[in-house]
Amino acid sequence: MKYTIPKEELVHPGHLACQGCGGALAMRIMLKTLGKNTILTFPACCWSVIDGPFPYSAVKVPLFHTAFETAAVVASGIKAALNRVGDPKTNSVAWAGDGGTFDIGIQALSGSAERNDDMFYFVYDNEAYMNTGIQRSSATPKGAWTTTTPVNHPKATPKKDILAIMAAHKIPYIATASIAYPEDFTRKLEKAKEIKGFKFFHIFAPCPPGWRANPKDTITLAKLAVETKLFPLLEIEDGEKYTINLPKKDKGKPIEDYLKLQGRFKHLKENDIKEMQTFIDKKYNRLKILEEISQ
Repeated sequence: MKYTIPKEELVHPGHLACQGCGGALAMRIMLKTLGKNTILTFPACCWSVIDGPFPYSAVKVPLFHTAFETAAVVASGIKAALNRVGDPKTNSVAWAGDGGTFDIGIQALSGSAERNDDMFYFVYDNEAYMNTGIQRSSATPKGAWTTTTPVNHPKATPKKDILAIMAAHKIPYIATASIAYPEDFTRKLEKAKEIKGFKFFHIFAPCPPGWRANPKDTITLAKLAVETKLFPLLEIEDGEKYTINLPKKDKGKPIEDYLKLQGRFKHLKENDIKEMQTFIDKKYNRLKILEEISQ
């Protein structure tokens, strides 16, 4: 099999991530592909801790730590400065968690997308505010346990559809990615490097402590999320053209296969799981319709 992922490592082994951190692996894959000509912007998130204490850094590229709500606008300013000094080739990257994307940072994200700033925005989605103690975010799935949605009062609303929100901005490129499918992630990054304008990546990044899962199951969980069609791999171009990359099979694995590996869902009853399966099937069928009519 041809090796498709660049071999050079731009993340040091001595970072501060938890064992089995999906967000740490996502960063490795991203930097391997975008390369040294990259400047990172971190808002408050797990990666602002994973990177290590000043003056040390776990990444081998320049980075800027910024306020929770400003990842997109700071990365936008960095790109403008690069253009000003005659460097259009360096990638300006905003790298944020779901809290800093779906919630606190959405206003700056929307502004940069509406302006079609020439930059990358990555959300590594672990489905809660993990860095501050596992509080629910609008990316937390319905029914999930967090410290602010305890077992007796689990999250009562569905996960925010961030892809639909970003597609409404008509930006050139949107993609989902999973750490269990690094070749797919790398291919999309290579494609996005050739596109001028705003590029948005939604990365599925399991969090063993927050999900009450075994660290050894991180890749299994990331793969099952795709195989159950909970998190399809897809691309959206110009807000209009939908392409489903994986899965292509009509019937996916049952959502129980994914849920049973996580303590945050152990309180769910049979009817709760059936409701979740129905929700996933409806959402995936809608994606297939969008793909069909947009080709």
